Amino acid sequence: MLQSTPSNRPRPATPPVAQDDGPVAQGREFAWTNADFARIKALIYKKAGISLHDGKHAMVYSRVSRRLRETGHTSFASYLDWLEQHDGDEWQDFINALTTNLTSFFREQHHFDILRDLLAAHRTQPWRIWCSAASTGEEPYSLAMTCTEVLGANGNFHIVNSDIDTKVLATAARGVYKAENIKGLSQERLQRFFMRGKGANAGMVRVKPELQKHMEFMTINLIHDLPLREPFDVVFCRNVMIYFDGPTQRQVLERIHRVMKPGGMLFVGHAENFSDARSLFALRGKTVYERI
Repeated sequence: MLQSTPSNRPRPATPPVAQDDGPVAQGREFAWTNADFARIKALIYKKAGISLHDGKHAMVYSRVSRRLRETGHTSFASYLDWLEQHDGDEWQDFINALTTNLTSFFREQHHFDILRDLLAAHRTQPWRIWCSAASTGEEPYSLAMTCTEVLGANGNFHIVNSDIDTKVLATAARGVYKAENIKGLSQERLQRFFMRGKGANAGMVRVKPELQKHMEFMTINLIHDLPLREPFDVVFCRNVMIYFDGPTQRQVLERIHRVMKPGGMLFVGHAENFSDARSLFALRGKTVYERI
């Protein structure tokens, strides 16, 4: 999941603090109350399972106020009233505004080392991998590079990449990045897997077709039934569960469990622990679980 595009307007110097009644933080562009926060909190939980704590007032004000500007509303109350009365594209924009996506190529390197060993031990089998929080694509293409390095460009692997945020997923599917954002990759990987832009595209790079041919991109909301049929050998679901409360985590883990092969491996974020789901997954390494 990736951070929303920053607004061109200057950010207020002091974050808004909400009171029980009425507007707070005099001089703000929009009035902001605890009631506004409570409504947004309830809506994003219902639509995406994201649980916002009270420390997120400033973030929510900043991001949702952009939607007010875009839609021409002058208060959070009028925007939320309108949102709840319509079942259109704005719901997706609302969700996109409140999803946070921080990512990079080969983030948490030890996971890719473990994946490399798994692939090497079973080179001849077909591999199905699901990257469930694809964001702007750095993690999916890191997976594809790892698979290609072990299994070859024509290796038998397929990677399904999903995200709830449609905008970042579109970026992932394009596979185009600023050259400065891939400096952490080795020269060998840069030459093998990326094409450098020329002319008007100077300073940009594009992922080569040999990686993209193994990739599939689709919008998936993890709190809904998963539109996935064939089971997966490997699932990457990293730094997603931290945004869910306990009951929602359990429901999502059960859904993931249903679309994995027995013995399949689940890779999660460094701050995530599923010791309460021992009937579903067994810890097999640092933030790596085996599907029971």
